[in-house]
Amino acid sequence: MQNMRNFYIDGAWVAPREGTDFPVYNPATEEAYATISLGGAADAEAAITAARAAFASWSMTTPAERGEVLRAILAVYEKRASDMAAAISNEMGAPIDMAMSDQAGSGRSHLKAFIRALDAFEWQHPLRPGVEGQDLVYEPAGVAGLITPWNWPMNQVVLKVGAALAAGCTMVLKPSEVAPMSSILFSEIIHEAGLPAGIYNMVNGDGEGVGSILSSHPGIDVVSFTGSTRAGILISKAAADTVKTVSLELGGKSPNLVFADTDIDAAVERGASFCFANTGQSCNAATRMLVERPAYERAVEVAKATAEATLVDLPDKSGGHIGPLVSQVQFDKVQRLIQAGLDEGARLVAGGTGRPEGLNRGWFARPTVFADATPDMTIMREEIFGPVLAMMPFDSEDEAVELANDTPYGLAAYIQTDNAERARRVARRLRAGMIQVNGAHRASGAPFGGYKQSGVGREGGAWGIEEFLEIKTISGITG
Repeated sequence: MQNMRNFYIDGAWVAPREGTDFPVYNPATEEAYATISLGGAADAEAAITAARAAFASWSMTTPAERGEVLRAILAVYEKRASDMAAAISNEMGAPIDMAMSDQAGSGRSHLKAFIRALDAFEWQHPLRPGVEGQDLVYEPAGVAGLITPWNWPMNQVVLKVGAALAAGCTMVLKPSEVAPMSSILFSEIIHEAGLPAGIYNMVNGDGEGVGSILSSHPGIDVVSFTGSTRAGILISKAAADTVKTVSLELGGKSPNLVFADTDIDAAVERGASFCFANTGQSCNAATRMLVERPAYERAVEVAKATAEATLVDLPDKSGGHIGPLVSQVQFDKVQRLIQAGLDEGARLVAGGTGRPEGLNRGWFARPTVFADATPDMTIMREEIFGPVLAMMPFDSEDEAVELANDTPYGLAAYIQTDNAERARRVARRLRAGMIQVNGAHRASGAPFGGYKQSGVGREGGAWGIEEFLEIKTISGITG
């Protein structure tokens, strides 16, 4: 059993002041393999105090100096990439090849994107041409409280830490207590890279403890949170009393609109595989597949075949399979929602409740496809966060858009069509922050975030840095 109880505060690993032991489980074995501490108020206070003390000097560094720090962190991160992949695979069940290329790889990609954005960012500029002595200046907003999830641990940690560092903020990170090992390793990387003490601090804890303190503490100026919409609402309310800047990346129930004029087999296989990737534990997963009626039955056949061809296996094995869900809580939730689909009359065409054949322990779920869903069904309304795809037909473009937008979420949406004009038209009508057409990927550094209850603000690249900045107007200095 690994002892990982210490926190990283003011440039050193320190014992908890109010720590409560908490086990970290391997989701493939259901066995605890490490112990962390859930911190208390004294631990959070110590981290916030260190961050506030470091802000005065760090906030006055030049963008070039901050860029060199990010480059140093990137160099150590790349050196320890295999360690990071192993940590993520063990803590949340990502298959090791995917953990290396996608999970750990996302952290590397975001660091590079922030370095590019920092090099190009215009920190001071005139209000407009022809107006002398009216300048706009971007400055660091202060001390940031960063609260990150378990499903893409380094993707979210680096999106927040990298942006805050680039902006000139100091910070306290609270990673998910369910998957904390990668953030402990990231703190080691930060230390090895030589970041001055107090700029970056990491305290493990749960949402009710450290998370609520970061959200409400007057010493925190910016809160950046990724997680459930329910938790995001609570954080916003807690932050309101001290009028903090709040950035939220929350849930999703993303639609995938498949029109009959596209290559149906390729579009549906691509869409279903994306839904099942990371065992469905992605906030932007395309979990609602809306198919134009003439192509619908063929689409159902392809989705069924794709689910049945999706291998589920142990995360320490090499290959293109998917692994387990992260926890017993998540496994029970996914099972409950699959059963809800059955009870409410959706047509089960692949998968279902229970574990896949041959896996009698570990929180593994079966890749599942429901057809003939209706907009009011639970599987079409709730974010399942498991490898579950719900399908239904539509008859017109207007109906497709209406169905796609019929959700409290608005994170992402996907369009499959060979008609470029239709793609442009539909993309403009969809109420979501990210639209991807025919399997196109978002470029590194593109803004990530959504509309409605999917959040507030954007992460990634220059837009992510701006979440940690204030705008100051300086008038009257000329010459």
